[in-house]
Amino acid sequence: MSKLNRILGSIGLSAALLSAGVAFAADITGAGATFPYPIYAKWAEAYKAKTDTGMNYQSIGSGGGIKQIQAKTVDFGATDAPMTPNELDLAGLTQFPAVIGGVVPVVNVEGVAAGQLKLDGAVLADIFLGKITKWNDPRIAADNAGLALPDSAITVVHRADGSGTTFIFTTYLSQVSTDWKRSVGGDKAVSWPVGTGGKGNEGVASYVQRIKNSIGYVEYAYALQNKMTYAQLKNRDGHYVSPTDTSFKAAAANAKWDANKGFYEILTNEPGKDSWPITGATFILIYKSQEKPANAVEVMKFFDWAFTHGDQMASDLDYVPLPSNLKNMIYSAWKAQVKDTSGKALWK
Repeated sequence: MSKLNRILGSIGLSAALLSAGVAFAADITGAGATFPYPIYAKWAEAYKAKTDTGMNYQSIGSGGGIKQIQAKTVDFGATDAPMTPNELDLAGLTQFPAVIGGVVPVVNVEGVAAGQLKLDGAVLADIFLGKITKWNDPRIAADNAGLALPDSAITVVHRADGSGTTFIFTTYLSQVSTDWKRSVGGDKAVSWPVGTGGKGNEGVASYVQRIKNSIGYVEYAYALQNKMTYAQLKNRDGHYVSPTDTSFKAAAANAKWDANKGFYEILTNEPGKDSWPITGATFILIYKSQEKPANAVEVMKFFDWAFTHGDQMASDLDYVPLPSNLKNMIYSAWKAQVKDTSGKALWK
């Protein structure tokens, strides 16, 4: 049994149930990105055991998380596509990063093992554009000498729901392919030129595992937990790199976090010979003016506990914990920005 499955079993949940909106009884409610679901589930399990406070998180995608927090049906929303400072101001929200990870291309090609296939960004974009349709296409073969690639049609698998993972992936493709930027662009939901849609990281992973000669994209923890075959990518500095916490850290080292801008930061296609090119942070959304101040305090207490005690859990699931200076910036932002309706600060 995989580590993630043990976590899910221990709290009596499945990602499918969460995606359907069925959740366990809890004191804190949140909804959104599937990208960080494995670590949120692990933190929730440990926090419940320590404090007896539960955390009900619906893994429904970033688009759904934004909608639910704006509808005030949850205590916090979660998104891998950060809201812009203007969007935050208009909605009365603030956001902060929770953890950093990577999005990885995953394939199901007979005879190809994890890390063997090499792709550059332009080739990856043309596969998802439907311009490269076979695995033995000369452009793929050129970077994979000695790797037996079949004369088989490529099946593209993408997200069917509004997704921060899709935002990260398509933002990267827009940075490395003029054709992609012009015809598709980068967003939580796009008009896919080709392919089959799966709901959540879970759905994409399931389709790629079942469909021979397919390619998709998932958060790295899902690739590992499902023992999926991931590809190396050529980064901005021209080096082929594998997805690891080291390559995610190398990309994240370029971040210039600014609390006054809602910590808005995009980490795709960052420089550095070791940088993974599809790196991203995942974010938590809460209201600045809290109609339920006690709930907001519990949310902040949960993430404070996670920042203090949850780094090793994040690393074990191949996420990158936030650096100490960034955590301190988040605490300061809570003090300055999150208040009750009378204007009293809620974080001490």
